[in-house]
Formats: sequence, C-alpha cells, structure tokens
Amino acid sequence: MSENEERIEIQRGLKGVYFDRSKVCFIDGRAGELLYRGYSIHDLAAHSSFEETCYLLLRGELPTRSQLDAFSAELKSARTLPEPVLDVIRIVKEAHPMDVLRTAVSALSAFDPETADKSTEATLRKGLRLTAQVPMIVTAHERIRHGQTPVAPDPSLGHAANFLYMLTGKTPSADTARLMDVDMVLHAEHGSNASSFAARVVAGTEADLHGAITAAVAALAGPAHGGAAENVMHMAKEIGDPSKAAEYVKTKRANREAVMGFGHRVYRAEDPRARHMRAGVERLSREMGQPQWYLILEALVEAMKPYARHGVNVNVDFYAGVVYYLNGIPADLFVPIFAVGRVPGWTASVLEQMENNILIRPLTLYNGPEPREYVPIERRG
Repeated sequence: MSENEERIEIQRGLKGVYFDRSKVCFIDGRAGELLYRGYSIHDLAAHSSFEETCYLLLRGELPTRSQLDAFSAELKSARTLPEPVLDVIRIVKEAHPMDVLRTAVSALSAFDPETADKSTEATLRKGLRLTAQVPMIVTAHERIRHGQTPVAPDPSLGHAANFLYMLTGKTPSADTARLMDVDMVLHAEHGSNASSFAARVVAGTEADLHGAITAAVAALAGPAHGGAAENVMHMAKEIGDPSKAAEYVKTKRANREAVMGFGHRVYRAEDPRARHMRAGVERLSREMGQPQWYLILEALVEAMKPYARHGVNVNVDFYAGVVYYLNGIPADLFVPIFAVGRVPGWTASVLEQMENNILIRPLTLYNGPEPREYVPIERRG
C-alpha cells in the first residue's frame, strides 16, 4: 500500500459526507429537528396542507391564497394517465406495486410533451404532473390487479382525500383525509436520503426528470430505505397483545436483531415526524374499534426506552404503517404511499442539482490483486 493510500479515509455509505449545499431541507439529527425551507415540520404538520407544502418545496416560499388556489387547480388538471400507460399497468399487474410504479413512471416519459426540456420551468411543470400522476398509478394498479375499473378522480377533493377516494371508491371522512394529508406532508422531503440522492445522481448526468424520478422510485423500493412501515405492521401482528411487547423486545435485543420502526440513519433523538402520526394512530385505532394496535405500539416504545440513550428512538414509519392498515390499505402499498408524498421532494432535489450541475462521480479505493500478466486461455491450467 502506498503512502497516499494510507492517508485515505473511507466513508462507507458516504456517512457524514457533505456533497453539496441545499436550501430545501435542514435536519439536526441530535436535536430531532426538521425544517422545509426554514419552516418547522411541526408547524407544517399542524397548519399546512400537502398542496401548500408542495408549493413551498418547489417554489421556495409559502403561497398566497390565490397562488395556492391556482397551484391546486393545476394539480387537479394533471390527474390523467395516458391509456397506453394504463395498458402497461395491466400487462405488469402481477408485479409488486413498487415495480409497477417504477415501470409506469418510466413509461410516462414517452407521453409527456416536455420530457426533453430540462429548463427550470419545464421541470417544475413535469414535477407537478408527476405529483398528480403517481397517486393515479398506485390507485389504478390496485384496482386493476383486483379486476376492478380504476376510479376517476374527484375534482372536488384535495390531493390526499382524492388519493383515498381513487383507492377505495369511497369518499373518506374529513379526519381520515386530514391524517393522510399530514402523512404526505411528513414524507414530502427528507434531505439527501437514498432515493433523493439517486435522483440527484441521475440528474447530474443531465438526464431528464422522469429518469431521475424512476431511479428514486427504484431506490425507495429497497427494504433498507422504504420498507419499515410495512415491517412494523407485521411486527405488531406478530406481538398480538400489548402484554407481550416487552418480551418481544427482550428476545430481539438478545438476538441482536432490530426492532422495526426504531433507529434512523440521521436521527439520534426521536424522529420529529413521529409525534404527529402517534396522535393519529391513537385516534384512528379507537374510532375503528381496534385500540390494540395503538396500545401495542406504545408498549413497544416503553420497552425500548432503555435504548433511547444510545440513539435508538422511534421513527415516523413506526406509526405510519398502522395508519395505512386501519384505512384498509394492503401492506404492499405502504411504500408506494411513501412515494406518493415524496415526489415534490425528489423534484426539488433535481431542481437544486440542475441549478449548478456537476457529475456526481465519487472514487473507490482499489484493494484487488497487484498488477499481473495476462495469460492466454490456451495456457491456463
């Protein structure tokens, strides 16, 4: 090993490495703080809507009433899928919903009139269209794979309510729609996570937005990134009763196995998004006559308290999966719902990358064989 190689420090997974600046998202993992363009996630979850948060992420400022009305109208007008894309969904309907979503987003690039236009305004328009179209893909696939006709969007409903309506064919209650709206606000952006970074890498090659979002969906599909919500619900079902939570945690920790929904690559304190879903789970589980799910989760939180000082705290996915389950949403749609909310954040990441674009091309330190002579195949023993 050369002297230079001895001085090289490998940061596996790029942990702790700052690769660029961003005006979109601030995260303080030790304090448990999350800001979207300077606004606390607590204020946005309590007072904002997904549409307003989407405008903030894409345009940089909170909208006026007239700006928000115009933006919401644009989103509603973009709730369309080309018939050939629906045909693609029908062809691949037996695949996992995330695979269907990835394929359909890629297919949309063939029908978007501005696919090749990489200007800021065109990218904003494409991002808005994809924000409206991704929930349509998810809901259309869910209907098609069960032999049903996709539900047409309801122009009287907001983004979150319309998503639930297209998924079930029933208009959700105001409380149910609001909880889904909060969930989408909480998931709309989260810095340079794996899927957003994948989108930036693709944008760095000067590829189009559809290519970048397709890559983001592919990255999100991996269980190390987007699968926690689904796994938490499996865990809650396995435990079955709040009285069994402590023993479950004890066994998992003794076997050095993770307890789903705890710990985060960034946060050492509790994920600031979690508290907003906790209240929703408590209310929804009691309303639906299934309080055991909330009680199981809280028993798990209590059992995990000794590990909080080591930075193993509850994250947003711990509660999100139960919200989806109580709404009758199949477990394999939990990650696609994450994608439904994250499109504006992915688009904002791509826009930032495009502002001062550079090819993202890190290095790997070679540790393979020393230089050796090529031996023709006839002489290999």
